[in-house]
Amino acid sequence: MPPALRPAALAAALLLLGAATGCSMLAAPGTQVPGEPAPVPPKQVVLAAAQALDDTGGARIDVVREGPDGRRTASGTLVWGDRDEAALAVTDELGTGRLTLHDGAIDLVYQGAAPKHADRGTAESLDPKAGIDPGGYAGGWMSTLVTNPGSRAYAMARTDRLGSLGGEQLAGVTAAHYQGAVPVADYFGADGELSPQRLAALVDWYRQRGVAQIGYDVWVGPGRRLLRLRETARGSAGTTVTTTDVSVPGAGDTASAAAG
Repeated sequence: MPPALRPAALAAALLLLGAATGCSMLAAPGTQVPGEPAPVPPKQVVLAAAQALDDTGGARIDVVREGPDGRRTASGTLVWGDRDEAALAVTDELGTGRLTLHDGAIDLVYQGAAPKHADRGTAESLDPKAGIDPGGYAGGWMSTLVTNPGSRAYAMARTDRLGSLGGEQLAGVTAAHYQGAVPVADYFGADGELSPQRLAALVDWYRQRGVAQIGYDVWVGPGRRLLRLRETARGSAGTTVTTTDVSVPGAGDTASAAAG
């Protein structure tokens, strides 16, 4: 997935959707907007939430991946826009580490181990499951940690397969829950940012593991706040679920990211 949204393209998409539907972007799923004939389409709500997050320039993320290979976690802050930074505490098969990003350069240090280095294009080489090819794909864990969640929500919306599951309580508010599933190639190719070669390699990685499609969920709270993303890959070895909670960074988080 791309590291950041393309604001001009997203703004154009929102304008077209708004013109086509005439609906407010703030409507909860399953409810009528006063004076309008239909609820707001899920695609429009998620696009608006993605743009709103992109406009903030940063967020705290708490990521959990669970699957046949075990459990991984990461928590910290991402900053994008004028600055391209991150500071995350990571726990995986190799132990507890610290991942930092600054201007596209990634450093990952585990306790008692030598630093590992990569850039955005080779982020997957830092994954414990990565092979010897620095440009290979290892499952998307490291890419997820250095990618603006709004960009991933944007790609989910662009598949145009989102359906509404209604309202749920999340993070102390009532959030709109949307869900969809598409073939792997459609999901990762929705934003058009990956080269044909990169997309083919990524699709082949999933094919070898029996994953035909990616399922995804998005939760959007009041004020177009993107609260949670979830990606589900069911394959021959089992099911892997990656959940990203998005919130406003605290003072300590902001300082850590700025120092990254």
